Amino acid sequence: MGKILLIDDDSAFLKVLEEYVEERYPGLQVLTCDDPLRCLIAITNDLDLLLVDLEMPGLDGGKVLSYAVSKGLSKNRIIILSGRDADYLHQRFPMGSCLAVLNKYEGKQRDVLDMIFISLQQKSLAKGKS
Repeated sequence: MGKILLIDDDSAFLKVLEEYVEERYPGLQVLTCDDPLRCLIAITNDLDLLLVDLEMPGLDGGKVLSYAVSKGLSKNRIIILSGRDADYLHQRFPMGSCLAVLNKYEGKQRDVLDMIFISLQQKSLAKGKS
């Protein structure tokens, strides 16, 4: 099963995204956490994807990204989510900093997230067959 960790201090957004993934992508296991400091222990190398909100109290998404990379998680498995516009996000996180930076409220950005979920699920199902 593909393993996803969602970190966001907005528990309502977390619940919506968790239910969305569980309903549409049964080959993916979703773990959620609304406190970035408590979540650090859950960041391990066996994660297939880490989705982290940029703006959180105590520890922002940029610091969580740095921590995850220092623990050996590939940048290509990390997505930063934010309500900020794309220009700001791409300036703060240049190409190569992580897999993607996405505005969590824009429909087209959610389409990108769906493509990533589809790919993860296909990989997970292929692993299960081998």
